[in-house]
Amino acid sequence: MAAVCYGTPAAYAQDGTTTVDITFSRGDGTTTTGTVHAPAGATGRPGVVLVHGSGDGRSSHYDLTADAFARSGIVALSYDKRTEGYTPAHRDYSLLADDALAGLAALRSRPEVDPARVGLWGLSEGGWVAPLAASRSAEAAFLITIGANSGPPAAQQAWANETRFGAGGVRGSMVDVLARNGVRQLVGAGMFAQADYDPIPVLQKITQPVLAIWGDKDRLTPPGDSLRGFQAAFDGVGKRNYTLVTLPGAQHGGQPTTDGFDRLPGLAPGYGELMGEWITGLPHSASVPRVDLPAAQGHPVRDLDAVARWESAPANLLLLAVIALAFGGYALTGTVRAWQLPDRRPARILLSTAVIGIVGTVVQLGYILMSRATSFGPLLLGRTLPWLALQIVAVCAVVALGYLVVRTPRSPATMSKGAWTRWAVSVVGGTGFVLWAIYWGLLLP
Repeated sequence: MAAVCYGTPAAYAQDGTTTVDITFSRGDGTTTTGTVHAPAGATGRPGVVLVHGSGDGRSSHYDLTADAFARSGIVALSYDKRTEGYTPAHRDYSLLADDALAGLAALRSRPEVDPARVGLWGLSEGGWVAPLAASRSAEAAFLITIGANSGPPAAQQAWANETRFGAGGVRGSMVDVLARNGVRQLVGAGMFAQADYDPIPVLQKITQPVLAIWGDKDRLTPPGDSLRGFQAAFDGVGKRNYTLVTLPGAQHGGQPTTDGFDRLPGLAPGYGELMGEWITGLPHSASVPRVDLPAAQGHPVRDLDAVARWESAPANLLLLAVIALAFGGYALTGTVRAWQLPDRRPARILLSTAVIGIVGTVVQLGYILMSRATSFGPLLLGRTLPWLALQIVAVCAVVALGYLVVRTPRSPATMSKGAWTRWAVSVVGGTGFVLWAIYWGLLLP
């Protein structure tokens, strides 16, 4: 891969390190910019290209990490991530890996580095991308990952959701159903890009020395399971030049933390020094495998079952459409006096509680999938108060449906054909809501 590198005339020095902005070409002919962080006066030093985690790549964490490398005598390149066409529903690890290799070519052309000693570093999502890039390159001298996964992204995300709930004291159906079914539905609807990406075949192709690090308080990636997965992948092909480290007191990105969810300033003690000493010590620092004890996890990561046809997004939407049509028909015909039910209260309660239950659950699901909240407010019986309220609403709907079915008189003397039709559609809508509420956990413990 050819990369054209243009350094800006001005370099900036600070505390024994310098930074210089560059522009380089990517494999598809587009250009991007980056910043080279280097020890002051560096020549012929090892180098490393920082490969981003998920998101737009604008976090100050990359500059913090690059500066730590520079202070350890390593030249580091942080570059602007490709964001064109990058969305939750679309991302291309192969294309991102090509971008990382373009950065590698750009850094290898710099006078500060020894081109034979330039490697890749990947954080989180970069723990899938950087290994893919390394597996394609004879020029990458080594690979470092932090917070990488040995399993697919969808299973990792479900594990992270369950971990958040567990840390907040939540248990029961809100965890068992929402934390996993929400992700499964996104996967089934094609809204979770690279959901089933399998990193193991890629890891088995890597010949370069590997340093893989996990914070022992990582709450986004299963740190123990991932360390074991890396080790199994390497041992399975007889790879020997790897180092697997559990970093004490560190969160997902290698920063200090109190609980794995907060992020304290700076990098975890020893993290920057570990990487710097490992790189400068190559090949001897990776001459034999080193494997730390896996970090403890609250629960193991579990594979996600594929969405069956009966529970697919179209099936869910069809069920919601039936519920909406049934209740809408009941409501719209309510102005016809001859079609009134003998007792209108059960049907009204059923309709209102079903609507509240559906809307509330959708809001809860959206909040869970889009936020990283770890505090869910007061809990009762292991349930958040909004979820408990939705479950009570769903139970009220079931009671109203039961009363409507059992207690509503349906003889010709008490109900006209129109009233009987309104009764039937309300029962259909209520039955549909009960099925929907069971699937989404409203009617489960």
